[in-house]
Amino acid sequence: MATSSPQRYPEPTVGALIINDSGDILLVQSYKWNNFWSVPGGHIELGERAEDAVKREVKEEVGLDVEPIKMLMVQQAVYPKNFLTLKHFIFMDFLCSTKSSEVKLDNREIQKSKWITPEAALQEKLEEFTRNLVKKYLSEKKV
Repeated sequence: MATSSPQRYPEPTVGALIINDSGDILLVQSYKWNNFWSVPGGHIELGERAEDAVKREVKEEVGLDVEPIKMLMVQQAVYPKNFLTLKHFIFMDFLCSTKSSEVKLDNREIQKSKWITPEAALQEKLEEFTRNLVKKYLSEKKV
């Protein structure tokens, strides 16, 4: 059994706020985030561009092909309270579009998903970084 060494540096990760043709966003639930709702995403691999990482992570976790539209925000997650372990992340969160709404869960990291309006998402049990992301999207959408 491999043992993990203590984290020495923050981990760069990507998140995808995915919008479908109806204007709904995809929320996912993972045991890693204490079953709070969040967005698909994960680690950037060595030598991988963030835009490519977000496409790969979304495909792996929920089976969707997405196109990054723009980076919405960067967030620092220093030992987030709802994460499974003590980690320090740098989240690069992208707004992404998709042509399909047919989610195929990986059932490893993601246990549930749902499409929901961004406004209604704010009434859900969102982890704090996803809440920040949805609020940022809504504030830019009104401009």
